[in-house]
Amino acid sequence: MELLHPIFKWLHIFAGITWIGLLYFFNFINGSFAATLDGDTKKKVVPELMPRTLYWFRWGAAWTWVTGIVLLYVIFWSGSLSMGMTGEDGSMMADSEGTINKWSHIMILATFLAVFVYDFIYKKFGTLNVRLLTLISFSLIGAMVYFMGHCGEFGFRAYNIHIGAMFGTMMAFNVWFRIWPAQQRIITAIKNGDAPDSADPAMAGLRSKHNTYMSMPLIWTMINEHTTVFNNILGLHTGVELMIIIAVGWHIIFQCYKKAEKVEGF
Repeated sequence: MELLHPIFKWLHIFAGITWIGLLYFFNFINGSFAATLDGDTKKKVVPELMPRTLYWFRWGAAWTWVTGIVLLYVIFWSGSLSMGMTGEDGSMMADSEGTINKWSHIMILATFLAVFVYDFIYKKFGTLNVRLLTLISFSLIGAMVYFMGHCGEFGFRAYNIHIGAMFGTMMAFNVWFRIWPAQQRIITAIKNGDAPDSADPAMAGLRSKHNTYMSMPLIWTMINEHTTVFNNILGLHTGVELMIIIAVGWHIIFQCYKKAEKVEGF
């Protein structure tokens, strides 16, 4: 286990840089650039550029997720960092009496099933007001943090990294099951000189934007697996600091989108 930790963390960071770097390229650069291309140029550029870019994009997502799961197992589920509130017994998951807590298992399961709730909401209610959907999403994340801390008895590091795992799972799902299939149809249509189905760019663009917003909190949770300095730093309720960070991260991405719209070529 001690050997796996640094090796998979190394691979995890490499895959994550590849994935998130291309995610930012798509959202902050390529969208504005593609809008300047005429039909003939798109027919030449898109079938050559996009398959190559999307190859690294989707496999970067896959390997980031796989290596992240390995690290979760090595560090938390079978490792030395306790999932419990006290963190004194070094066990995987324990309540204050040192016994295995069934809610810890349930919250781990919820971490990886939340993606289906997310996908359902945005497939069923995606036409609702963006601010309303954002508030609903933020509330559901807050509920996850609450139940991890108070029912699953996750410690600070544990609920940080499991919220990160939840975001990462949603993001990888979007890449493989929403963005990539839509992009395949878009590329094929452009290559054939046809107009893509309007639903495909809308789907790919929306889920890619979701991934961009989730990336900032995800990066935070990865960093704070290593430290507890922000644990109750403001003296607030368990998990409130993480919710503040998520909101700040979303605002940073919002500002990046605004800046991206203003950057021009020569």
